[in-house]
This record gives sequence, structure tokens and C-alpha cells, in this order.
Amino acid sequence: MRLRNIPGAEDMLRQFPTYVDNPSQYKGKWSDCFGNNNPIHVEIGSGKGRFINTLAARFPSINFIAIELKAEVLYRTAQRTEQKEIPNLKLVQFDAFKITELFEQEELDRIYLNFSDPWPKKRHSKRRLTHFSFLRQYRAVLKQDGEIHVKTDNQHLFEFSLNQFANELFQLRHITFDLHSSEQAATNVMTEYEERFSNRGQHIFRTEALCKPIAPTN
Repeated sequence: MRLRNIPGAEDMLRQFPTYVDNPSQYKGKWSDCFGNNNPIHVEIGSGKGRFINTLAARFPSINFIAIELKAEVLYRTAQRTEQKEIPNLKLVQFDAFKITELFEQEELDRIYLNFSDPWPKKRHSKRRLTHFSFLRQYRAVLKQDGEIHVKTDNQHLFEFSLNQFANELFQLRHITFDLHSSEQAATNVMTEYEERFSNRGQHIFRTEALCKPIAPTN
């Protein structure tokens, strides 16, 4: 998603109560930040925030964290959040590749990856959020049986992701190459991007990967 530069976006973010400054201070203590011990779900790449805001409002007994690298993008999420009172949602500007600096082992219950940058060139594959280098970090912070939910409109990225999950011994379920024609459509929460492209008849790909323990090798 391309957004124009917003001068002072980082400073403006600090005006929003949902924004967490210096978030690494809460590593292992996000329950203190939220004031409860509810499950924690994280969306990496929140876009304009429709998805994470909808889920947080719908499920008040779950804590949600939106992670974005660019302040300009997170600012859009913050603006949307300001229109509602959603105490179970926090916004964080952070590099997802350093996610183990943000969360303790087994601190998360679920990670959402919605329409991540496909980085189509082969030499850029390590930047894809489902590359094994990312998956190993997700495994470190997810609880046993924690989940990663992936949605994309890019078939190449989707197939790449399925292979990466399988190679890293995640258990795959609910694999669909046409989300909006599947049984999952009834409970699906769309992003702005998803709605725009699905209205054009473009297929949306989705899967869930479960974090299962890896048996030790002899």
C-alpha cells in the first residue's frame, strides 16, 4: 500500500491512547499493558486498520496488537481507532523481523498476515513475511498450538508460503484458493484492499498454520 509522506507522523502517533511508545519495554509483560491476561492476537501489517479494528470491537475478550513498520501507515490505523473506544487494541511501530525483541517466548496466541508485500523477485524472497527466517521467529513467540492466519491475492506468494510452512513443520488447515466462495467466507473479516480486489472478481487465497512442537532428532 502506497501512502503519501505525512510529516511528523511519528510525533502525531503519540497523541493517540492506543499507540504504545517504546513497545519493547512490554516484552513478556503485555498483560500489564492491557491490564488483563486475555489471549493476544497480532496483525503484522495493519494497513488502514479496518481488519484489526473490526476484530477488536467484535472480540473484547481478546487483546489485539497492530504492528506496522511505517509511521504513516500506522497513523491511518490510529485515526480509525480514534473514532471508537477499543481498549483491547494497541498500535506499535516496529520491524516484524525483530519480533522476538517485542514478545517473550509463547506470549502470543495468533498472528495475522494479511496481503503482505509479495516481493515477487526471487532475490527478495527473504523479505517475504512467510520466509522461513520469519516463521522461525513467529514459532518462538507463539504458544503451542498458536496460529498464523494468512490471506493474499498473490498466488505465487501463497504457494511459496504453503511450502515454507510445510518445511518448517507447521500444520496447515483451511487451505483455500478462493476464499469468498468457500465455507470460510461467512466469518471472514475483509481488509480495504481485499474488498477492492475481490469486487473485481480476483481470487483471495487463505490458510491457517498451527504451531506444533517439533520432535527432537536423534
